[in-house]
Amino acid sequence: MEFDALRYDYPSRRKVVYSKKGMVCTSHYLAAQVGLEIIKRGGNAIDAAIATAACLTVVEPTSNGVGGDAFALVWVKGKLYGLNASGSAPKLISAKKIKTLGHKRIPRFGWVPVTVPGAPAGWIELSNRFGKLPFNELIYPAIQYANEGFPVSPSISYVWNKLFEFYSKALKGEEYKYWFDTFTVANKAPKPSEVWRSKDLAKTLEIIAETKAEGFYRGELADKIDSFSRKYNGFLRGKDLNGYHVKWVKPIKINYRGYDIWEMPPNSQGIIPLMTLNILKGFDFSDKDSLYTIHKQIEAIKLAFEDGMKSITDPINMDISTDWLLSEDYAEQKRKLIKGKAISVQTNQSLGGGTVYLATADSDGNMVSFIQSNYKGFGSGLVVPNTGISLNNRGYGFSLDESEVNCIAPMKKPYHTIIPGFISKKGIPIGPFGLMGGFMQPQGHVQIIMNTIDFKMNPQNAIDAPRWKWTGKNKVDIEYSFHYSLADALERIGHRINLELDHVPFGKGQIIWRTRDDVLVGATEGRADGTVAAI
Repeated sequence: MEFDALRYDYPSRRKVVYSKKGMVCTSHYLAAQVGLEIIKRGGNAIDAAIATAACLTVVEPTSNGVGGDAFALVWVKGKLYGLNASGSAPKLISAKKIKTLGHKRIPRFGWVPVTVPGAPAGWIELSNRFGKLPFNELIYPAIQYANEGFPVSPSISYVWNKLFEFYSKALKGEEYKYWFDTFTVANKAPKPSEVWRSKDLAKTLEIIAETKAEGFYRGELADKIDSFSRKYNGFLRGKDLNGYHVKWVKPIKINYRGYDIWEMPPNSQGIIPLMTLNILKGFDFSDKDSLYTIHKQIEAIKLAFEDGMKSITDPINMDISTDWLLSEDYAEQKRKLIKGKAISVQTNQSLGGGTVYLATADSDGNMVSFIQSNYKGFGSGLVVPNTGISLNNRGYGFSLDESEVNCIAPMKKPYHTIIPGFISKKGIPIGPFGLMGGFMQPQGHVQIIMNTIDFKMNPQNAIDAPRWKWTGKNKVDIEYSFHYSLADALERIGHRINLELDHVPFGKGQIIWRTRDDVLVGATEGRADGTVAAI
């Protein structure tokens, strides 16, 4: 099998990395190196993914943590598996109770948006089913960094400082003091090269490692979370944690110009890039940087989001089938709506977020596409005392409108933004891809896939190419490197273009492709401190 796009080698800001024995790509160099060391010690791609993910909770706490969720696509022995390690709403919560507290929508901070954390359970499930090395060995490097500290990188420091300034104004209750105690150095966000450590987080990771996450869900840490929630009138209880289990699911796919593009099914929003690509495959594209191409991409993503955000939630609550949304008939109906002028589509969500994504591969053919998140920044602003656990605010993705399928309810999973991607052709794996960034993720997936398949870019160029991001109605953010003449042309047909100088809203991507000669080809994000670690 020949992956034709790899034959093209246009100049890149970063060079593509090639390897045969193993590869780890992620947004932080320390975490990437940890994953590679696991492979060198005899671990496989699954072990490497777990170790990297655990390390990222320490070295990139601005975007993920042990109090968050995870999803994974895992290629093992000729088959792709999907792991849903997202949590559900507490048993005690309801839309009525939240409204009684005076909220008109789910708040971003506090106990209301906290769902059961799924990430630690996801790590142990991956280890139990597919790992080679003992679980505690995989978590040890993260424990070491949390204990000894590490110099904060420039891009992480930048995001950390922005969040610190925002939290200093937004987090006013006594329950938030533990965030400031944990995530500041001398009452400030750490500067580039400044060392940050958390002995409490190190101890938490030790408990997770020694008990195979039992201590998190049914032991000492579960008790501390329960106690903290009760003290501040939260909804989460130890029983919610005790009853939590991850779920293996069947990945969903479409065929795009001969390639199978795989995503996670709902409650993940992975269906949205597939819906978009299904619409776009009815058009012919020859020039990436043309009005014709960008206009149709933006219009297709709008249409996919419009229906996706109305229908995606916990799968048991969905009233539109995944099969219909990915059908050719549906795609044709939507394709006919794309005209020469921009349409305005309203969303019911704020299109933002924060996440880490990683990709791993080994010499035995195993490959992992893994994503992990606390959702908005550090999450809810709540850090469980003496644990370093920053609790997620994933419930912020729920609605309070009881007429909507994604309305919050006890033990229900919300619309979930994080989506790992994978590509194959005729049953042969090509590899994992993905990027962080909330509602940027489906848009980034579409742009990366089209850059690769339609425009024959190598992986690094596919990631480096200037991005656009639809943000609601007919508003579109563009990067500073986007062609100005093209931006003007988009304005003339009704798109409201905003030049965004901050790189963060456009996501941070990683790719590993495997050629027919079993050569691994890796690319990492130039918008972050990303690294391709390879042997």
